[in-house]
Amino acid sequence: MTAATAEPRPMLALLIRLGAIGALATMSAIIKYLAESGVHLVEILFWRQALAIPMVVAWVWISTRSLASLRTTRPRAHALRGIYGLTGMILNFGGVILLPLAEATTMGFTAPIWAVILSMLLLKDRIGAWRWSAVLLGFAGILVIAQPGSGHIPPLGAAVALGGAFMIALISIQIADLGRTEQPLTIVFWFAMVSAPLCALGLPFVMQAHTTEQWLLLGALGAAGTLGQFLLTASLRYGKVASVIVMDYSSLFWATLYGWLIWQQLPGPWTWIGAPLIVAAGIIITWREHRLARRRFVDQRQAGT
Repeated sequence: MTAATAEPRPMLALLIRLGAIGALATMSAIIKYLAESGVHLVEILFWRQALAIPMVVAWVWISTRSLASLRTTRPRAHALRGIYGLTGMILNFGGVILLPLAEATTMGFTAPIWAVILSMLLLKDRIGAWRWSAVLLGFAGILVIAQPGSGHIPPLGAAVALGGAFMIALISIQIADLGRTEQPLTIVFWFAMVSAPLCALGLPFVMQAHTTEQWLLLGALGAAGTLGQFLLTASLRYGKVASVIVMDYSSLFWATLYGWLIWQQLPGPWTWIGAPLIVAAGIIITWREHRLARRRFVDQRQAGT
């Protein structure tokens, strides 16, 4: 079955998204640990993407004995996805480095809020009272967690993490479009092919010798990131963005667990107060998108009879 004819499978999409979030949460913990051990962000980005290329090629060859599925007729779309994706990675990785893991993860939950705003600006979607209320609720949660001017959270870290969430929303729309004609591994492969050379340009200025532990973690980073990105892309092949994005909230569990095990950090009280507001906003948006999609489906069926 090709990407263009893949049938919607909502439950499978939810399970795939859940696996993707677990892999990406592990990747975030590795990123933070590597940065604190002295590995530069540019090098982390490079190895995250460069290692994805042989992994994808090997998987495709073992599975099909052919690399034909990696061909594309949409190079411009992949180039744009690569630029957007690299920008998003810089912001998301930066947020993880600058903030405690749980707080950085919570800021990422604002992606559905940004998706509503983008759907209005880019897709000319009409936003009703429910979704506007969710947007306001989500931003109230951000203010509770960040507490601007209090010094509770570094303002730069909060801004970088919010920018990363915005890029997640933008990229999700883009991947959903690419998924109409491209296989998940094809999207992952060309993202790495575009972004890895761009990151390589900065290596001569930041690369340094590493310990065995750092090299092993860089390899694990590439594996976890590639797996997570593949599953993330696959979830959008079998389900809609508004339906599967609810699984992203499971990353707070992993962030809290890793933060406690590795850094002996637990989220502060303001995070526990603000996070439910942001999560509630995302759930409201997801529920409303589902209702609107069902209404459009019923209207189309009635129009066809």
